[in-house]
Amino acid sequence: MNSDKLHRSRGDKMIAGVCGGLANWLGWSSTTVRILYVLISLFSAAFPGLIVYIILWVVMPSD
Repeated sequence: MNSDKLHRSRGDKMIAGVCGGLANWLGWSSTTVRILYVLISLFSAAFPGLIVYIILWVVMPSD
């Protein structure tokens, strides 16, 4: 894990930069984080994944 603070990404964003920010924080590829997020959301009936994304969008500061 990276020691930087968790924040939304401005340069690597598709919707709100949440997955890009998580990828930067973890030191992973943003594509990998997005694919994992979609797979986890689909296997959890998509609704909880959407709620988590919206909460992270509101809570995570932008960079």
